[in-house]
Amino acid sequence: MSDLIERGATAPLAVSADWSELRDWIALLKPRVMTLVVFTGAVGLAVAPGHIHPLLGAVAILCIALGAGAAGCINMWYDRDIDAVMRRTIRRPIPAGRIAPEAALAFGVFLSGFSVVLMGLVTNWVAGAWLAGSILYYVFIYTMWLKRRTPQNIVIGGAAGAFPPIIGWVAVTGGVDVLPLILFAIVFFWTPPHFWSLSLWAHDDYQRAGVPMLPVVSGARETRRQIMLYTVLLAPLGLLPTLLGLAGWVYGAFALSLGAGFLFHAWRVLREPQDAAGVSLAGDTAARAAFRFSLLHLAGLFTALTLDHWLRAAGMIH
Repeated sequence: MSDLIERGATAPLAVSADWSELRDWIALLKPRVMTLVVFTGAVGLAVAPGHIHPLLGAVAILCIALGAGAAGCINMWYDRDIDAVMRRTIRRPIPAGRIAPEAALAFGVFLSGFSVVLMGLVTNWVAGAWLAGSILYYVFIYTMWLKRRTPQNIVIGGAAGAFPPIIGWVAVTGGVDVLPLILFAIVFFWTPPHFWSLSLWAHDDYQRAGVPMLPVVSGARETRRQIMLYTVLLAPLGLLPTLLGLAGWVYGAFALSLGAGFLFHAWRVLREPQDAAGVSLAGDTAARAAFRFSLLHLAGLFTALTLDHWLRAAGMIH
């Protein structure tokens, strides 16, 4: 009887430990980043001309998710030294000692290969090649080369996060066209103001880790100017699908309002009360608001594009 009681008492603890370890492995895949990647990839697939079986489409989106997660996992393996000194990353599984670096690397490499091969087999090898290219770009160009060497790391490295709409499109069509390239450009130019808004109020972490983010290298005032500049460049890009006849007025109305909203937030970041060095006197409240709105901006644009596509396909709008 005492044996049964002891086993019953320890069982919940064992289940809890197993769930905790599973959460750590999931955390290696950067699920928050993966959510955005999956969403933009799914939109690329949804608006592509032609037809793909729903099951194959779901597998293609899964491959995009696994590829993004694999790249994030290898990124965590490589950046474990700087993650250990940054407040917002110190609790990640590798620096916290819950997962061995070698195990994380093996996990990331396996998922990379698996996602690319599965994508090639299920859809086409052109899509597999684009997925492989996005993983390699994120790992070698951004993580290992740019991130620790230049304040332009986010600008050039932003291409890695802009590939999914192209991958989703190619999974259906087997080739690239104008619309997915515009979607790539939108994500590419959206990334700097999105990430620099975050880095304005997290610059102490980057400075402590020696990562040359723009606020650390060029200061807060220049970062504010760059946020405004890239948002000005982004706004007309958002309207381009409608201007070129690739999307209708429903998308255009959303793109116009969302672009204006992002410009307003970027202007607030630029004009926020600040000292001579550009450091906020109000706790970077405008930068935090701009960061949050940037997520709404991108999600809104891609959702509107999908809605516009479906309405036009159903003949409800022209």
